[in-house]
Amino acid sequence: MPAHEGLHRSYDAVIVGGGHNGLVAAAYLARAGRSVLVLERLGNTGGAAVSTRPFTGVDARLSRYSYLVSLLPRKIVRDLGLDFRVRTRNVSSYTPVERDGRPTGLLVGGGERRTREAFARLTGGEREYQAWQRFYDMTGRVAQRIFPTLTEPLPTRDELRLRVDDEEAWRVLFEEPIGVAVEDRFADDLVRGVVLTDALIGTFADAHDPSLKQNRCFLYHVIGGGTGAWDVPVGGMGALTDALATAARDAGAVLATGHEVVGISADGSSAEITYRTAEGEGTVAARHVLVNASPQQLAVLTGDQPPTPAEGAQLKVNMLLKRLPRLRDNEVDPREAFSGTFHIAEGYQELATAHAEAAAGRLPTAPPSEIYCHSLTDPTILGPDLVEQGYHTLTLFGLHTPARLFDRDNDAVREELLKSTLAQLDAHLAEPLADCLATDADGRPCIEAKTPLDLERDLRLPGGNIFHRELSWPYTQEGTGRWGVETRHTNVLLCGAGAVRGGGVSGVPGHNAAMAVLEELDA
Repeated sequence: MPAHEGLHRSYDAVIVGGGHNGLVAAAYLARAGRSVLVLERLGNTGGAAVSTRPFTGVDARLSRYSYLVSLLPRKIVRDLGLDFRVRTRNVSSYTPVERDGRPTGLLVGGGERRTREAFARLTGGEREYQAWQRFYDMTGRVAQRIFPTLTEPLPTRDELRLRVDDEEAWRVLFEEPIGVAVEDRFADDLVRGVVLTDALIGTFADAHDPSLKQNRCFLYHVIGGGTGAWDVPVGGMGALTDALATAARDAGAVLATGHEVVGISADGSSAEITYRTAEGEGTVAARHVLVNASPQQLAVLTGDQPPTPAEGAQLKVNMLLKRLPRLRDNEVDPREAFSGTFHIAEGYQELATAHAEAAAGRLPTAPPSEIYCHSLTDPTILGPDLVEQGYHTLTLFGLHTPARLFDRDNDAVREELLKSTLAQLDAHLAEPLADCLATDADGRPCIEAKTPLDLERDLRLPGGNIFHRELSWPYTQEGTGRWGVETRHTNVLLCGAGAVRGGGVSGVPGHNAAMAVLEELDA
């Protein structure tokens, strides 16, 4: 069968890559009456935002890679008529610690009174809670003002500063290392660490890194949805990309899986896209090409010099448990502790030590990580029998494990890191996690771990970086263009996470690339 069978010779827009951003762009363009073709290398759409059954013979559909939703604007869900919902988590976080020889911790959530009491229980007074309230009131106001701009043309730095309209907040978030604000406002080491973690998700940096890449990470984590809340996708992350694929198809877009794009030739007004399938090669013409891939892959396809990849720095672990483990801190219900973000070895000094060790080329002695249980908020990802038996999922995200640490032997280092990471969790449990793990149809424990090198291999994320590159400030800079998706090729746009205001499961680059195309076509 010819590689081009079933496809037209040309389209208004060809989208390279069927991840969530590519599907958002496809749906918007097709709904606007444009002819759209999506070419996806894998046998399915969704990219990193997929739900899969990773454990043999077990009816559990896990969000295998990306797993929580904050940055997806409701505008996109409404515009595209998506059949997709999220659920809020009643508990924001729980952080266990041993103080004065006894297990305790900090539970944030469950209402203002409970949170206030939890701070007092940990710190012995009101000061830290009041500082917490003031700090997050400030970031909440910033979120309300910045989040709506993500789906608008890029503002200038001065325009965004005027929009924020809070000089203290601007200084804290945009001008000085976030570690300064954390140390100025909070005294307790554990509280400081909980605040800092949002600056380190997938970002290898110290609290005082002069590049401020930790600030950019922090900013995107606290502005999501205009509130900073991180919600659970009902049905798993694949429910979002399935809904997007349906919306794109229903609008008339053609989604061709098993089609790997190997080259793009563009002259500013038209383009030729070469792709490869199991049957051979083919070409298709387009007026616009939208690339839902990394900046490195874009350069390879267009024959440009690829930029240096940004290094990934995370460990992702998926687990299925027969039951939730009991905690040493018996004043907290595990069903609450694991429903929010369960912080492990993430005190402020612990995070600094882990970063220093990794920067020196060693695995952290006490690897920091955070866990949450999807099935407590949304049990639909488990089969009815598993729900009835009390099974639960756990998702773990480890910090400060840069890709360079895995170069000598990815498999061996992965196992070593997984063992030491789980040991940090076990230190706060009343029973070993291993005793709670379910087993698959072959009798193997239901646990899988992915390093940055695994993500680079499986998803073609350069350096294993989950953001495709270091996150950018959400305002214009040299070469960013009107929407932050433009490239040096006039009719080739970057609609993946590596675009300005990309990163995370947001659909924002896909929306903005589609708007850039429609503006030109309608001009």
